[in-house]
Amino acid sequence: MASEQNPSPDFHDFLPTMANKLGGDGLIDELCNGFNLLMDPVKGVITFDSLKRNSAILGLQDLSDEDLLCMMREGDFDGDGALNQMEFCVLMFRLSPELMEESQFLLEEALVQDFN
Repeated sequence: MASEQNPSPDFHDFLPTMANKLGGDGLIDELCNGFNLLMDPVKGVITFDSLKRNSAILGLQDLSDEDLLCMMREGDFDGDGALNQMEFCVLMFRLSPELMEESQFLLEEALVQDFN
């Protein structure tokens, strides 16, 4: 899988565009919708099997099993082998270099204003 700093050449990061159009609450709602599309309905989390089964919905059908496993490991903060809704949302932000840069810039700006 391409690292978050160097996405694959055919990767287009739509998250910043969505954030600009939908605002913060709207973006979170859409991320939750994405989570619901990918999760295992019985377990309530995204498992490797549910991700593999539903990945084409999000245009990820060309990712290998290893790519999907890397994605799961990247986002699985509690080590349970699955992604809960919070882990999924954090992963989506981390995989969006432009949105991460913008967030860092806004944080730095806020910190400068607090110290002045």
